[in-house]
Amino acid sequence: MLPYVLKTGDLTVWVEALMAESRVAAPVLKETSVSDATDLKFGWAYVEEAADVRLDYTVTVLGPKQFLWPPRQRLVRYHLGEDPAPEALIDHERTVLFGVHPCDLTAIATLDAAFAKDVADPHYLARRSDTAIVGLDCGAPCDESSFCLDMGSLYPESGFDVMLTPLGDEYFVEVATERGQALVEAANVHPATKQDMEAHQAFAEEKRSNFHYRLPYETKYLPEVLDASYDSLIWEAIARRCFSCGSCNIVCPTCYCFDVYDQVEADLTRGCRIRRYDSCQLDPFAEVAGGENFREDRASRLRHRMFRKGKYILEQTGRPGCVGCGRCDRACVAGISIKDTYVQIAGSR
Repeated sequence: MLPYVLKTGDLTVWVEALMAESRVAAPVLKETSVSDATDLKFGWAYVEEAADVRLDYTVTVLGPKQFLWPPRQRLVRYHLGEDPAPEALIDHERTVLFGVHPCDLTAIATLDAAFAKDVADPHYLARRSDTAIVGLDCGAPCDESSFCLDMGSLYPESGFDVMLTPLGDEYFVEVATERGQALVEAANVHPATKQDMEAHQAFAEEKRSNFHYRLPYETKYLPEVLDASYDSLIWEAIARRCFSCGSCNIVCPTCYCFDVYDQVEADLTRGCRIRRYDSCQLDPFAEVAGGENFREDRASRLRHRMFRKGKYILEQTGRPGCVGCGRCDRACVAGISIKDTYVQIAGSR
């Protein structure tokens, strides 16, 4: 499909048109304290006013994963002591994720593969099938924590319906799917001219010059580098700083581990089965019946997470487990960096 252009002044009208048909989630400006050292002033939220959408954002604490894979989700409702079968709760409705950066597009593709593998997850896939995605290209790294170029998430080839590229007072609009074409029909777009095409090429050239590799090796070697470091003392050294708080897992756009529990009403006649985010960094995560814990020390938990991000998820899904977004680095109160760890293990063998 040939590309279009959209004037920045027409963006709000387009979002309003989308909101008339679907829920729209996008980055918005959030209230921050003057004492907030992180300066992460943007966050993802369901849009209440189209004018609130901010496509000038750099990074957010949490990505758009939360709208496809909620922190807490009801799975089944049931009646105790009665014959009727439990009722599956597949809650979803038409949604547009608007302004998704390349790293998060890559992360969503990883979640798609994980939840469709083996026994497909109906709750995730129902939400995903009803969700359209408008991507937003970025021309420079968010900050020093980002290493998306290394992790292959800077140039996603799929996982979006529309891709926007900011070109000054307009957006270059590329349509990737039929659903994307339907989205664009609600916008005041115009066919891209020769000058628009040249401006898009200039953006791509500048983008290539702005991003640099951060790891001392190609990431295709990362699984083997991790294997060679399994018994390294570096894991114990780094883990001495770790609080096992799980913040890294909560903000990670590709973490999908969960716990399941039952919430029973006070009258003991009804109940609901619920799942919620879980973290491999928490002490009880690997505990099994009888009290045995297969990863009871911090070093083994930290190593497991680094292996999962750089090796295990890739082997299980064929998709990267780390997209180099840097969220875990920013969230870690101990200052542990996954990027720096992948650099250090290269020399610890």
